[in-house]
Amino acid sequence: MKKRILLAFCAVFALTSQAQYQWEYGLMLGGANYLGDIGGKEQTRRDFIWDMHLNQTNIAIGAYGRYKLSKRMAIFASFNYMQINDTDAETTNPARRARNLNFRNRMFELSGRAELTLFYDNDVGGKGYYNPDFRFFVFGGLAVFRHNPQGQIRWDPTDSFDDTWHDLRPWRTEGQTEDYETFALSIPAGFGLYFTFDKEWRIGWELGWRTTFTDYLDDISTTYTDPATLSTPEAIAFASQTNQPLIQEINDPDAGTVFDHQYVEGFRTKRGDPTNNDSYLTTQITIGKVIRGRSQFYRKKYSWLRNRTGSRRSRAKF
Repeated sequence: MKKRILLAFCAVFALTSQAQYQWEYGLMLGGANYLGDIGGKEQTRRDFIWDMHLNQTNIAIGAYGRYKLSKRMAIFASFNYMQINDTDAETTNPARRARNLNFRNRMFELSGRAELTLFYDNDVGGKGYYNPDFRFFVFGGLAVFRHNPQGQIRWDPTDSFDDTWHDLRPWRTEGQTEDYETFALSIPAGFGLYFTFDKEWRIGWELGWRTTFTDYLDDISTTYTDPATLSTPEAIAFASQTNQPLIQEINDPDAGTVFDHQYVEGFRTKRGDPTNNDSYLTTQITIGKVIRGRSQFYRKKYSWLRNRTGSRRSRAKF
């Protein structure tokens, strides 16, 4: 009898103390922005968030799953839809404003990453209920995304075009010999935090930066091309949106600021900066449901309890 009581106690202890909340799934909702050839204020170029137009932040929404490997390590997979966009009309930098380009890019991203918890508190407030608990973590990984930059023809003196958003990739607006890639890779890195309530619901927030391997999120990278090489009237109109009234407004010959963002007699003038690839950023709230699973310790030590049929066995008597 004592042995059975001891076994029962061990089983209950294993069920309560050695169980882990390993799996989690949920939704992500927030905003996305980008760093590329459109943006900035009065200066030419600055890294990280200083060149972003925060008023151009757009939606980022997705779903995720997280698997807890240990107390501090987890792996995380997500699928996101997001839109990034910007326009030269938002900048006060004369050269960029004279260029007068714009874009939007609707992106689908599949991402995997590892998370390392730097700080945790299993009993926020010290009330003894272990509810809620708290985690602060950093992460890094790899993502693949599909993107399709589009643009509007906004300088239209002949009133030949409407406000349609045009796919820019097939136009080869910079005279490319082939279309740039539709799918590309990025390296996500960032930090986040979450609270777990009632050992079942998780609410968090994260900030993630993606370093990409493409410079064409905004369809801008190198130089202007000869309009005669472009395929359609729409492509010719969009490739150079600089207009004379805008040039006259911005140019200041006394200060030496004279801009001519056009293809000039065989000379391919600067349209973008190919020395830096584009990047994008998301900030999202996460809402998740935790699924309770057994730890490896439990499975190894107490799996025999699950296999018992409940019947009493005895040796055969002869």
